[in-house]
This record gives sequence, C-alpha cells and structure tokens, in this order.
Amino acid sequence: MKRIFCRTNPSYFVLFCKGMARNPKGSRQLDEEMRLTHLSYEDWLEHAFGRKVRIQQAAWFFDQDRDWWDPEPAVAVAYLTRMFEHPEPALRWYSDSQIAQGLTYLVSTSASGDNGWLYSTDVPIADRVRCIEAVGSLFALLFVPRCTPHLSHLSETEAGSLNGVCYMWWDEFPCLALAGDPNLSTMQETALRAMARILGFKSLACQESALHGLGHWQRDHDRQVCAIIDGFLAANPEIDTRLVSYANSARCGCVL
Repeated sequence: MKRIFCRTNPSYFVLFCKGMARNPKGSRQLDEEMRLTHLSYEDWLEHAFGRKVRIQQAAWFFDQDRDWWDPEPAVAVAYLTRMFEHPEPALRWYSDSQIAQGLTYLVSTSASGDNGWLYSTDVPIADRVRCIEAVGSLFALLFVPRCTPHLSHLSETEAGSLNGVCYMWWDEFPCLALAGDPNLSTMQETALRAMARILGFKSLACQESALHGLGHWQRDHDRQVCAIIDGFLAANPEIDTRLVSYANSARCGCVL
C-alpha cells in the first residue's frame, strides 16, 4: 500500500510497536527508560545494524522489552540521509542479513511503525527532499552490487538476503507528507524521480523494486507512472521477459 497520506493517527502505531499499547499499566516509565534519544551517528549504526539475526524467530525489534531509537525528526532525517548517501563505509562491517534487518527496523512501517520523521514540517523541506533523493544512492551503492539477480515477486528461493528489503522498499517506506503539507507535491515528485532513477539501474532486483513502487503509486499518479514505465520498456527492449510482464502489471497498478 502506498504511504503518502496518513489516515490513521501515526502515534498509535508508534506506541503499539514500542510496547505501551500492549502493556499500558506501568509501561510509561519503562518506555522512557528504553528510549534512545541522543545516539551519535556511529552508535546509531551499531544500534540498528549490529544485532544478531535470529533464525526462524521474530527480529529483535519485535521484543517487548527492547530499546528503541526516538530522536528529533531533524536528527533522524540527517542520519538516514548520511547513511543512504554513503552506505558502504557506514555498513562495511555488517553482513547482508544484518543490513537487511537494520533497514527493516529503520524504514519499514510494518516493523517499527511510522515515526513521522519524513512528514514532519519541523524539518526543512530541503532536508526532506535530500533524504528521498539519497535513496537512489543507497540503491546504487548497496543494492546494485549486493542483491542477487532474482525476482522477489516470483518468490525465487535463491534470492539474497537483501533482495526482500530492496523489493519491498517503496511498499513499506514511511509516509512522506501529510495531506495538509504545502510541500506534499514536492515530496511526491521527488519520490517518483527516485523510482525512475532506480529503474534505470542495471540490476534486476532494483528494477523490480522500482516497478513495485510505481505500481503502488499508479492510482494517484497514472500519467507519470505510465510515462516512466513506457520509457523504460522502450529503452530496454532486451530485458527479461518476466520483468516486462511485471512492468505491464505495474503500469496498471496490478501489483501486490
């Protein structure tokens, strides 16, 4: 589901995932003790990516007694932008599975809820735009070299650890702007440009991810999505026929 308008109070999701909704009695003090509000960039990287990846168990960020990062929105956007723009120096010590787990924790709304960082109007619009633009760099520098040439929408079992988070990136990405934000269209256009850029990368996994995202955006941005996908197909007549089929599905919004 494309996440541009937050129709439900986002604080509910944040509080639920932090454990307060599950255990309201006496939980507020515990909640405050587990909040991490002033991590350095290096400590933040270790907090998000340095955890053990469990086999056939829920990830650490679903634990009820876990700690959790809760910075000011401007700090969150700055840290994410820095990591997106320069992922290899930052993440070189972590395995692909740790990186996948950490990215899921930080940006997947199905993992930690939507913390509201990107739609916060307290963050300058230039910084919010830069963060979305930096997603293209993350794909180019991390997903292109590390994802395997397999298609996640076909559930290919040989896919690498990073393929899943790459594929679901735009499906589970946090809300970019609320309905009353004067910069709503700017954020939407920035995201569409980022998807178009990623679609041009010579990576099956990244192309699939961009098409997945465009497919979810098709309903509200039909003209732009069709133009992007048609241009991609015209410029790449020899691409995998399975990707052509998926592109045609995305063009009419028929993606899951």
